[in-house]
Amino acid sequence: MICVSIGRGRHRHMIAEHRHLVSQGAKLVELRLDYINGKINLKRIMAERPCPIVLTIRRDIDGGKWKGTEQERHMLLRAAIVDGVDYVDLEEDTAKAIGRYGKTKRIVSFHDFRQTPDDLAAIHARLAALDPDVIKITTMANSPHDNLRMMQLVQSAKVPTVGMCMGDLGTPSRILCGRFGAPFTYASFHHERLLAPGQLSFEEMSTVYQYDKIDANTMVLGVIADPIGHSLSPLVHNSALRQTGINAVYVPFRVPAEHLDQFLADAKQWGIHGLSVTIPHKEAVLKRLTKFDPSVKSIGAANTLVFEGNDVIGYNTDFRAALESVERGVHAINKAESEQHLASAQSTAAERPSTEESLQGKTALLLGAGGAARAMAYGLKKNGAKVVITSRTLKRSQQLAQTMGCDCIDWDNRHAISPDIVINCSPVGMHPNVDETPYARGHLRSPMVVFDMVYNPENTLLIKDAKAQGCSAVTGVEMFVRQALLQFKLFTGQSASWELMRDTLKRAIGPAKV
Repeated sequence: MICVSIGRGRHRHMIAEHRHLVSQGAKLVELRLDYINGKINLKRIMAERPCPIVLTIRRDIDGGKWKGTEQERHMLLRAAIVDGVDYVDLEEDTAKAIGRYGKTKRIVSFHDFRQTPDDLAAIHARLAALDPDVIKITTMANSPHDNLRMMQLVQSAKVPTVGMCMGDLGTPSRILCGRFGAPFTYASFHHERLLAPGQLSFEEMSTVYQYDKIDANTMVLGVIADPIGHSLSPLVHNSALRQTGINAVYVPFRVPAEHLDQFLADAKQWGIHGLSVTIPHKEAVLKRLTKFDPSVKSIGAANTLVFEGNDVIGYNTDFRAALESVERGVHAINKAESEQHLASAQSTAAERPSTEESLQGKTALLLGAGGAARAMAYGLKKNGAKVVITSRTLKRSQQLAQTMGCDCIDWDNRHAISPDIVINCSPVGMHPNVDETPYARGHLRSPMVVFDMVYNPENTLLIKDAKAQGCSAVTGVEMFVRQALLQFKLFTGQSASWELMRDTLKRAIGPAKV
């Protein structure tokens, strides 16, 4: 169950949002009365409530906005209990001063906005001694491991316990606490009005992560990155999980580089079966692998991990997806040329080269020298293309070119050659810098293939220029969806829908979002 927190300055707005949430499926709502401006009218707030409520009046020291006296706050809490409020949230010291009465259930809570203390068990024991129906412990996560410690506390608790970590490091605990036995989690009314750091909206929790369907048997999948907030992988993978009916959830894990080893060591206790890996971890994860696909060794990076028993198996779906995307562009040119030849009776369809042959002898210019370029270079070289690498950091380009057996040129000379294929492996042109391009329009020509790995926005300036110049343009959406499809198959053994993943991604990066 999801408890949705509402904090509004006026009674009518709080009541209206309460009713709206219930119409959207909410079954429990927390009313933060410390947000109310002026005198609080309890009877108005509680009258004809459409679903059970948790009544909370949080002080400044507890992260709230209450400006009145402690005596006034206690009087309001007691009055709500006498009037039969469903739940009342009481901090540790308040729970000592206000006893049980009637049918109101007591949530005894603890907050730490700086850290997740080492003595979680001792704190829980103190709260358990205060006659709670539910214990709530909310702390700030300073490492991914703090989340796991919190989940282990929830799982071992004899009193029903809601345990969550705050901050973007703590988001996984909000999504997965039900898997470990928490009676409910917390969400905000809207993603633009969060009442706690790292909190997700009710819509996200219910629609994207389907929190109420998560149970002890739910398989955990996810993406690890730092930063993580920009990732659209949870939207895409969770939509596929919904469609296939697999009991699994795909979670964003922010994992700073210094915590990577600990996180991967914790994976089994999380119940993690598969992970997408992105910046900055694609190379660093290699030392944790016990098995790997041959491409991983050649590329020197993995973007997919599968956990089987005691094994951590590494794969690289980037290069396969990127290669298929480039081949699609080449195939489009070959098809157009064949049609022209047929029209002039100079050729037949049988003479058109196959996709596998289409890269042989082609010159590909890679713009960028990071992990994406490394995967791209491997795939192109493997299929017979000549690869030239350039980036704004010459030394990095030289190192990658030497490793992959490719040529290298200075960034300022990137227009001096005439490639058949231009591939942007850099973030140039990515939102919000949508007016930038890594390759000048005047040097684009038909029948060049132009592939931009940037997918947000889909139609980057480079792609727009390529289309205007008559090139075969392939967008980053193509690659993103292809690699996600490959990952989904590795994670679940089932095939996801190309159309569903593509449409989900396109909606997320549509004009309203960029």
